[in-house]
Amino acid sequence: MSQRHLPEGLHRDTLAVREGLPASPWGENSEALLLTSSFCHPNAATAAARFAGEEEGYVYSRFSNPTVTMMERRLAALEGAEACIATSSGMAAILLLCMGVLKAGDHVVCSRSVFGSTIKLLQSEMGKFGVESTFVSQTDVAEWRAALRPTTRLLMAESPTNPLTEVCDIRALADLAHGAGALLAVDNCFATPALQRPLSMGADVVIHSGTKYLDGQGRVIAGALCASQALIDKTLTPVLRSAGMSLSPFNAWVVLKGLETLDIRMKAQCANALAVAQWLLEQPAVRRVHYPGLGNHPQHALAMVQQSGLGGAVVSFDVGAGLDPDADRARAFAVIDRTRYLSITANLGDTKTTVTHPSSTSHGRLTEPQRQAAGIGQGLIRLAVGLEHIDDLKAELAQMLTP
Repeated sequence: MSQRHLPEGLHRDTLAVREGLPASPWGENSEALLLTSSFCHPNAATAAARFAGEEEGYVYSRFSNPTVTMMERRLAALEGAEACIATSSGMAAILLLCMGVLKAGDHVVCSRSVFGSTIKLLQSEMGKFGVESTFVSQTDVAEWRAALRPTTRLLMAESPTNPLTEVCDIRALADLAHGAGALLAVDNCFATPALQRPLSMGADVVIHSGTKYLDGQGRVIAGALCASQALIDKTLTPVLRSAGMSLSPFNAWVVLKGLETLDIRMKAQCANALAVAQWLLEQPAVRRVHYPGLGNHPQHALAMVQQSGLGGAVVSFDVGAGLDPDADRARAFAVIDRTRYLSITANLGDTKTTVTHPSSTSHGRLTEPQRQAAGIGQGLIRLAVGLEHIDDLKAELAQMLTP
């Protein structure tokens, strides 16, 4: 494939707007959106060679498209990865990883605090095919170590987690995984490469839901895995080609353009989130605030080291008394329903602030014991802080918290 020749040592901000493919003969400045299902070849022999992988060239957009390649190369550059493979959603990326590296009889160790659908995928769907999973504390490395088996092939974590913003020690988990002959995969959805690059801390795979901050405006569904060239080419691409969890060129183009502003959006949203979290600490109606940027967060020091000194843009807070789940749920619903313009939606990463009740949305498919084990109570509310003026956000939250 043709390369865009850029100088060595460019900063991440520059790669975010320059990495990709060379322009077409038309010389477009904004990257081309190539909406085509297939590609033509000069002759039958070339077509045969490209389909067989003996010659580079685009064949069929289910597994090769220039616009998707541009998005993959840009995200790989931001993550400091050798390669990237894009998928139709974040969950499709996790499914692709599982299908690529696991088989019947293999074992996964996963944080019990990860996204609810990830737990369901591992426990229910992969379990049907003979893959076993053990769920452990996000933050207790000893629990991860004790869960290892001779058949363990994958360790999986989010950092920070959804919705309690727990932070894992990526270097420590990488050492555990590699000592056991396993891979460490880290979901970097909340932090993004603007704050955190797990591969530089020893992780083998970075998982992304491009639907969130990579797009940044809630427009499309997308996912990706960043890893070594060998893992992408030899293990994951053959699965993608067969199973077809492909990212559409249009969605890839939207994410590609979103990456151009990722750094400045994340810095601004992190600043807003910190201000909101500090304000929530002072509110008598709030029992607890979860945000890595606060000094009282259990993993604050680790988060500041791993996340470039920033806490991210997600703040969760508890408005329940912790005595009656039904009463806590009613209280949380009442607070959310008093919003006048915040978006009540389980999506996050948007420039618009979103608010949701995790127990009944993002983690609604889990059992109550599973939610309790993860620390997700009925009184918990999650804010994904956007780019509204901070004074307006405080005023809105103040009236939401006032019965």
